[in-house]
Order: sequence, then structure tokens, then C-alpha cells
Amino acid sequence: MDCRLVHTGQHYDYEMSQAFFEDLEIPEPHFFLNAGSGSHAEQTAKIMVAFEQVCVNEKPDLIMVVGDVNSTLAFSIVAKKLLIHVAHVEAGLRSFDLAMPEEINRMVTDSITDYFLVTEQSAIDNLTKEGKPKDRIHFVGHVMIDNLLYQLKKLENGATLDFATSSLKNDLQEYIFLTLHRPANVDSKESFSEIAGTLNEISEEYPVIFPVHPRTRKMMEVHGVRLSPRIHLLSPLGFKESLCLWKDAVMVMTDSGGLQEETTALAVRCVDIEGRYRTADYD
Repeated sequence: MDCRLVHTGQHYDYEMSQAFFEDLEIPEPHFFLNAGSGSHAEQTAKIMVAFEQVCVNEKPDLIMVVGDVNSTLAFSIVAKKLLIHVAHVEAGLRSFDLAMPEEINRMVTDSITDYFLVTEQSAIDNLTKEGKPKDRIHFVGHVMIDNLLYQLKKLENGATLDFATSSLKNDLQEYIFLTLHRPANVDSKESFSEIAGTLNEISEEYPVIFPVHPRTRKMMEVHGVRLSPRIHLLSPLGFKESLCLWKDAVMVMTDSGGLQEETTALAVRCVDIEGRYRTADYD
């Protein structure tokens, strides 16, 4: 099988994109679409236009999409209209909350997918109820958790980098690890201010380590949100450095569905800030 890697540029900030390619040892993409920011419609449209040209030139037999982001939806629609088969990794996951943009992406992608590569039993149940052919549903395990365990083993084997946050971790000893970036949490001044007030109270008991997403930092300035000095604001972190921090945290607080699944896998206490995600089941 001859593969080509396409990077949409949906995560356009360097620290949120290129750093992860290097950190996770992902090969350099063959194509970079440079989609950047914008509304859901703008971003999806830019990806579709750019990816259509890639498909016309490359003529792939199949495209493989992952997860539930705008890129997943855009690639799938373009491929199917060009009569190219689609394989969806993490197919069948459902929150049953149509207010979530990711839920729309999942549902539409799965409605036109040819091969459903699922991570858990609930996904098989959902797809079966939706009438998907059983011979197209394949339980392949959870690639994100596979990577998590792989990276954890590297850390345990001493393959740690000289992380800039190592001294902070050693100084604090006990701390909460926080991520926050969902539009529903940070775009509204009322919502963000309420969350910030709660975090400030919590930080009185435990200090908080908070790598700040570019979107969140921007909205902090827009809304004039002020956080306690006991909440340590950091630039976005690579996967390994982030893992090195949260795996030993007293608790993780996050609105990231992915991080909720990862903390579940490592049995780290986790609080869902938004309350809209359901973590996967692990034996």
C-alpha cells in the first residue's frame, strides 16, 4: 500500500501543529493545505477546495480520516463525490448532543463512510442500530491509547527530554493539570468568567498548571478574565511534556474529550469541565 499524508493546517498555530509532528515522530506530510482559522463553514470549505485538487492529481483508491474534526468531514465529502472510498478511524462514537459541532461531523462522515474502524463496543452498537453493514465494521482498538501507552513507556524508560516544566513540577509536587479551549466555555464572557472564578477558588487548595490554548489566551484578553497567581499559565505543550505533567497530577480538569479518554486509560482522576463527553470503557 502506497500512502500519502495530508495535513490540512486546521490547527494553524505552530505550537499546536508542527511541534506535535516532531514530538510524535510523524513523517513530514506530502501535502499541506494551509486551511487556517475561520468559522466552521469557512474552514470546511477551504479544506474541501484544496483537498479536491489533491484527489484529482493523486487519484487515490481510498482515503482514511480520523476522529471528528472539520477536516474529517471535509475530506469525506470530497472523496465520496469523486467516487473514492472512505475509511473512518474512530467511527461510530456518539454523544447524542447535536449542539456539538463534532457530533455533526461524526454523523455525516459515518453516513457516507465505506469502512468503519471502531475503537470500542459502543461504536459497534451505534453503527449497527444505524443500519451499517456488519461486514464493514472492524474493531481495531484505540490508536490514541496505543500512542499514549507507547509514549508512556518511553518516559518510563528514561527517554525524557529536558522539559522546561520539570522544575515547576518538582517545586509544586501536588498540582492540578488544566486544559480549556471549547468555544462553549471560552467564547462567552459569562461562561468563561464563571469557570475562571471556580478555578481561582480551587487553586487556593491546589496549584494549577495550565497550558493555554491560543484561542483561550485570546478570549482571556477579550473578556478581561483574570486568573489567580496560583494558576501557572504556560504556552501550549508538546504531547510528551504534557503527558509527563498530567500523569502525576492530583487531578486533571479539561474540556478535551481526548484527554478524558487518556486519563481514563491511566486511571488519573479527571473532571469534565463541560460535561458533554462520555469517556470510553476500558477493562
